[in-house]
Amino acid sequence: MPPKRARRVHVRSPIARRAKPGPGRPPVHHESWSKVSVVLFDRQVLHLDRLAAVIRGKSGKLLNRAEMIRALIDGLIDSGMDISGAVSERDLRGRVARRLATPYR
Repeated sequence: MPPKRARRVHVRSPIARRAKPGPGRPPVHHESWSKVSVVLFDRQVLHLDRLAAVIRGKSGKLLNRAEMIRALIDGLIDSGMDISGAVSERDLRGRVARRLATPYR
């Protein structure tokens, strides 16, 4: 039986940049990264797109879906909130919503 091939992970770093830019988008990340596919519900995509439009209307700056998702994840990480006890997506969503809720809603 032939050995299994190792899974390839796409990682880019500032060191790996070419002297001459190639085709496609320019590298914008300053740390190693992996491309990940996730499934979002249509309502979530619609909400992110509407939010991006509101942000662009208010500030003139473009914030895309990936940037918003990364910011939300980093915000959760930076908060120090312990979510290791979450037992489901629903439970995690509830914990985060309660933590973000304010009496001024």
